[in-house]
Amino acid sequence: MANVPTLDIDGISVVYQTTQGPLLALRGLDLKIEKGQFVSVIGSSGCGKSTLLRVVSGLMPVSEGSAKLSGSAITGPRSDVGIVFQQPTLLPWKTVIENVLVPIRALGLPTANYRARAEELLELVGLGKFANHLPRELSGGMQQRAGIARGLIHDPAVLLMDEPFAALDALTRERMTMELQSIWLNTRKTVVFITHSIPEAVFLADKIVVLSGRPGTKVLEVPVDIARPRTLETLASPEFGKIANQLRQMLGASSAMH
Repeated sequence: MANVPTLDIDGISVVYQTTQGPLLALRGLDLKIEKGQFVSVIGSSGCGKSTLLRVVSGLMPVSEGSAKLSGSAITGPRSDVGIVFQQPTLLPWKTVIENVLVPIRALGLPTANYRARAEELLELVGLGKFANHLPRELSGGMQQRAGIARGLIHDPAVLLMDEPFAALDALTRERMTMELQSIWLNTRKTVVFITHSIPEAVFLADKIVVLSGRPGTKVLEVPVDIARPRTLETLASPEFGKIANQLRQMLGASSAMH
């Protein structure tokens, strides 16, 4: 089983049935993600980024091709996937630590066995002192950090992040991008990160996948060979600018073609 990619997507197409007839959301998409890789996926709105996450999370079947996680076919919702949503979607009546433990309850596992792990994760995301607070007592960025801890609690093979910072203000978003890098450096999780932000994609990723306009297919895969940990100075470096400009041109070209 050596060298089996954590995520192996081979020629997938996805068709939605709509009131106006079938809609092709993804076409012939190939994607291989190795264990511990951080991969950013970017593309214009409606290009199938969220559809890709639904396929990987087992919430949507493929119409053609195959999707495998840790060597086994994705045929439905799986316990080895963690998800961080655009909104933190914390349960308002539960404390922060109880929110982090929600996936453990959903999987029917004993929460007592995971409480220490939840406390560790809250320390890791900088919320150790807020374990017994309610979500409304946290800022937007803190709530999203709790969402990241919740996505990691069951030690998933892959963490899916669907534009997790899109709802935050620019300063909080920049700070969260730095913090996510440090969380990733600590956990070395395999991450699929959906974003509209080119700087965010370049700063965080080991490689970037660019999707075309609908139907989404891979038009470019760019390795990001910039040393870690990356800092605010990285954003001003020539190598960072070169990759960002390449992506801007590609996204401009791929939207012009559709």
